[in-house]
Amino acid sequence: MNAVKTGLDILLQDPARYVGTRRVGLITNASGVTRDLRPNIDALRQAGVNLVALFSPEHGLLGAAREGESVTSSVDAHTGLPVYSLYGETRKPTREMLAGVDVMLFDMQDVGVRFYTYTTTLALALEACAENQIPLIVLDRPNPINGNTIEGPILDPALQSFVGHGSLPIRYGMTIGELAQFYNHELNIGAELQVIAMQGWRREMWFDETGLPWVLPSPNMPTLSTAAVYPGMCLIEGTNLSLGRGTALPFEVVGAPWLDAYTLAEAMNALDLAGVRFRPMAFVPNANKFANVTCYGVQVHALDRYSMRPVTMALHLIRTLRQLYPAQFEWSASFDRLIGDASVRRKIEQGETVANIVQTWTAAQHQFKAQRHKYLLYA
Repeated sequence: MNAVKTGLDILLQDPARYVGTRRVGLITNASGVTRDLRPNIDALRQAGVNLVALFSPEHGLLGAAREGESVTSSVDAHTGLPVYSLYGETRKPTREMLAGVDVMLFDMQDVGVRFYTYTTTLALALEACAENQIPLIVLDRPNPINGNTIEGPILDPALQSFVGHGSLPIRYGMTIGELAQFYNHELNIGAELQVIAMQGWRREMWFDETGLPWVLPSPNMPTLSTAAVYPGMCLIEGTNLSLGRGTALPFEVVGAPWLDAYTLAEAMNALDLAGVRFRPMAFVPNANKFANVTCYGVQVHALDRYSMRPVTMALHLIRTLRQLYPAQFEWSASFDRLIGDASVRRKIEQGETVANIVQTWTAAQHQFKAQRHKYLLYA
């Protein structure tokens, strides 16, 4: 097993070198832990870092709030430090929040997907730090679904939102530190940015190859297998299907009370998609769509994560659902924002094949790879 050290682990080896006696603000949540599972807040304070303020993203500091639930600012009962919510009245640190802060740290585990909101939190933190002339230090962490694979269309600027910030594909193949550099330069933010790079991480690594402990980065991201299918399955949020929120398999199942599980499984398996199989099942979500109602559908089993392409798979799933259940299937307003390209929905409605839709993204993906190259920190 490889022994990857995160940016947090590197900083803790010599905190004086990076922050000295400056007053430190920390953007984090429950996923910000050391290799031996100490919360970064405790580890930094024990190392003598002058931590004066905490900032929390969607789901709150402890990661307990549900998706989309507004979180209020508070005082941390454990440390007595103020906790400023970046998913409540504001989603960008204000001048008042930053008063008394000399340097900001960003330390959270993301999942390497554009619509996972921690990416936008990072971009807005960079903007706030630039506007208030406060340095931002990103403590780098692995892209859990590897740093090579690119998937999905480049975000249309007209569809930019809190679930899509900057000209990124859905799966962008960068660490959070690399993404910070990309944002800072490509969006002309110009913050004083430093990335404390990891040691021992390589681009082809998946999270379970790092030797690091998996801590839920958000309530419905319990395992790496969830993260593996998330880049595609989250697109189902843009329909009237349940993704199993509130079950043991969020994002790994899809269904509705009106589906026939066996019909859907047979139709999807007949497509013979690379690296994935579909098993008929029933489940009862206790949150979100069809809460406490039995749903019938499929579980997505990732048999080969290297060949599986979850975005392509999800579009096949959506197209099949529309064909099988034209009277019941519905889009929701969020689909275009999630996919980042309004033409995808129109093409599916017009009967375009998924292969043709995916092919139209190739040139822009190549351009993106060339664009991101100068921000990559790891071989």
